[in-house]
Amino acid sequence: MYLAEKLQSSLPAQSKSDPCRRKTGGDAVEIVKSFNTWAFKREQPSSLAHLHEVVANRINRGLPVSFVLYWGKGPRSVAGAPEADCLNYLSRLADKVRTASGKMPLFTLCLTDTHARLNGHDEASIRSYFSSVREMAARHGFETEFLSSLVQSADGISADDQTIPEDVISKLVACATRWYRGEGSAEAGALTYLKMNLVERRAIEHHFPHSVFVTFNGSEYKAIFPSELPIFYMYSLRRGHSPKPWFLDESGGQLACATPI
Repeated sequence: MYLAEKLQSSLPAQSKSDPCRRKTGGDAVEIVKSFNTWAFKREQPSSLAHLHEVVANRINRGLPVSFVLYWGKGPRSVAGAPEADCLNYLSRLADKVRTASGKMPLFTLCLTDTHARLNGHDEASIRSYFSSVREMAARHGFETEFLSSLVQSADGISADDQTIPEDVISKLVACATRWYRGEGSAEAGALTYLKMNLVERRAIEHHFPHSVFVTFNGSEYKAIFPSELPIFYMYSLRRGHSPKPWFLDESGGQLACATPI
């Protein structure tokens, strides 16, 4: 049971000691309600109590609510209309949080250069694509970090010993048979990808310990996402639309099988 659940169960409704009550910048419950709607979410968050707890932690310290998400790379070398649509959608969510809290939330896009290299993309294409994403993101006030740098700077981070369900591994292998262009077999690529994720999610937890983890995937991939952060399962471009922008062409058509990240 999370701390917020323990405290709330022992306190009367609307108690001033409730960690989700307003201290600075807004009420955590109301802030969560502002974005935890079907206008943005594709399914319920991993834990509503944990989500409340993390948001309360930020506002009670006078800090903006923090969101962190992975941003991948597909076949295109330059960001275009799908990326713009996705960032606009994220901005609409950010505006809801700003209105409820009085502070613009912090959004950090973790650019998955590690996965792009594994998938066989050349360095020039990786640099070109992520450079254009960074420019677009900056116009919305979003921060960007390369995933490789986050892992490197998280000294001593290693994979945990969590058992990954067989159905998740099967999904990764099936997807790799369509999109993997790196060295070796698709199965080997999928397993390498899995091992990388188990380290990278620990790096995310290390650098963003009081953040909401956003993903455009569903909960079927929860096992490879940060386990210490509340997970917000979100549509990608608009309500009812979940394909990742980096796997769409300029007209919005699917270019490739979407990887989990």
